Amino acid sequence: MSHPNPQPTTADTDLPISGGAVAHDGTKAPGDESLAPQQTRIMGRASYFLAWFGGCVSIGTFAMGSSVVGTLNLIQATLAIAIGCFVIGIALAINGAAGYKYGIPFMVQARSAFGFAGTRIPGLVRAVPAIVWYGFQSWIGAGALNMVSATLFGFDNLVFYFITFQFLQIGLSVMGFQGIKWLENIGSAFILASLTYMFYATVQRYGDELSANLLTMEGSWGLPFWGATMLFLGIYSTMMLNVSDYSREHKHGTGPGILTTIYAMSILPCTLFMGLIGFMVSEATGTADPIQVFANAVDNTPLLMTTLLFIAFAQVTTNVLNNVVPPTYVLMDVFKMKFPIATVIVGLLAFATFPWKLVQPESAAGLQLFVQTYSAFLGPIFAILVVDYYIIRRRTLDLGKLYDETGPYQGVNYAALIATLVGIAAALSFSAVSWYASLVPAGLTYYLLMKHWAPCQRFRQ
Repeated sequence: MSHPNPQPTTADTDLPISGGAVAHDGTKAPGDESLAPQQTRIMGRASYFLAWFGGCVSIGTFAMGSSVVGTLNLIQATLAIAIGCFVIGIALAINGAAGYKYGIPFMVQARSAFGFAGTRIPGLVRAVPAIVWYGFQSWIGAGALNMVSATLFGFDNLVFYFITFQFLQIGLSVMGFQGIKWLENIGSAFILASLTYMFYATVQRYGDELSANLLTMEGSWGLPFWGATMLFLGIYSTMMLNVSDYSREHKHGTGPGILTTIYAMSILPCTLFMGLIGFMVSEATGTADPIQVFANAVDNTPLLMTTLLFIAFAQVTTNVLNNVVPPTYVLMDVFKMKFPIATVIVGLLAFATFPWKLVQPESAAGLQLFVQTYSAFLGPIFAILVVDYYIIRRRTLDLGKLYDETGPYQGVNYAALIATLVGIAAALSFSAVSWYASLVPAGLTYYLLMKHWAPCQRFRQ
């Protein structure tokens, strides 16, 4: 069996990508990203941990916390978030193993299961939620800046700040992983300090009311509880698919156990703070809009201004890592674009998501439905990738074939498409736990078809 973390060789790294470019040696310049196997890795353990820490500040987590008010008590909500985060950590380590070992991105990893043409389907499934969250979180960040501006300077123009904020993020995204690394590493401390303070302020302001309501209510340990774990898990189910886009940047030498810990423990603090803040403030005030959550929780103007600036900054760290890279690589694969051009297009597409509709108070339930629905598509693809890499390929990939458009992986692997549909049907039948419900049906169907269906045999090579 091959070493689990082999150093890349010249044969592995100097391979042509589908667009005809060639991977290169040496230091990676800002924005110099490609689909070729990654040779220059720029993130050690600490840097990789901080990148995930800073990149997981999804403001949608506040809305997810708001959506379980009246269903779970405080202890149940806390455990649901924690369980979701540890499942995320395990899933990221499992599916990111191929990218970590071979230095390949998600769009290349998926070729062995879906085929060159078929990979566009999981690529599209991954890209659409990323662009939606990109627009949603940009609107939240712009709203925070606008509140600061209106309070301090009397200038109140949310549209202006949204456009400006979005173009700022586009400019940062063009820098690629070199820019992402430093942005995430520097920003993590500020994000943690802000969220710690916000949690403290929420408990101080609403503690008596919360203890009366949230600790004494019975809640549920049944399906609603496990559905809640999936809600918080579902926010990250997109990253579970394309985790290889990030693991390929992590330096060799980290075992799967440590990687699982890095993922879970980097995601847990922010998710726990944000989910519980949204949960508690919504219970106390009935407010689901994240900006209003902060306005209600903090009555000291300087501290509120500082907190809002932190929140705006957090949207940048999350978007450039988690919501820009995946659709950018999809555009690079499908349309043979360069990384900087693709990031600009992704940023412009985020304008078309109508994020001002998603932050309305009545939208918390809609966001919950959105997470449940797209998780139904993401779970089957995740299961197929895992079965393909660990069972069909036995953790050994032929990189030459993955980059050969006329080789055995050309076209579409219908076994993967059929298995995806089976998984989606199972997920939609159990929408409250859609991601969980899709895994076994999709993975088992894919395995059986690959083993026994003749049209799939060339994909077994």
